[in-house]
Amino acid sequence: MRKVLTLLLAVGVAGCDMSAFSDSQRSVRDTSNRSYYPDDDPLVEAKVQFTEGNYGRAYTLFDKALDVVPNDPAALLGFAASSDMLRRFDKSDVAYRKLQPIIGNRIEYHNNRGYSLLLRGDLQAARTHFIKAYELEPSNERAANNLEMLRNSVNYPKRANGDLTAL
Repeated sequence: MRKVLTLLLAVGVAGCDMSAFSDSQRSVRDTSNRSYYPDDDPLVEAKVQFTEGNYGRAYTLFDKALDVVPNDPAALLGFAASSDMLRRFDKSDVAYRKLQPIIGNRIEYHNNRGYSLLLRGDLQAARTHFIKAYELEPSNERAANNLEMLRNSVNYPKRANGDLTAL
């Protein structure tokens, strides 16, 4: 009888799922020494892609960074710049509108906004932003270069699409 009871107890315990009664090793790991969640990874990678001229990838990564932190000025500025380089001015306009109350009186905003307007051919509005950027920081090389680029853009003739097709 004793052997039968021992056998039944052994079969009963073997068939029982012990994980239902306790936490697994993975769920009780000590994570207090872990670093924070790397939520800036898309932003860091986006800046690298933008610097390398991969504007499509940068656009996607800046968009992911905005999913993590929706009003991050660095991500918004990068998203706007990537959108400009892809000629997605509808997207960059939204980003610049969000940026205006956050960093609207900083040199980075005026340089980027002016460049966006320059790409569209709105030279007068671009000049307004470039001058504001230059007034904020006259020693900034980028602000001086943007004004020079604008000056050079005025000297080139505007041609209608198709003017060179006869050549």
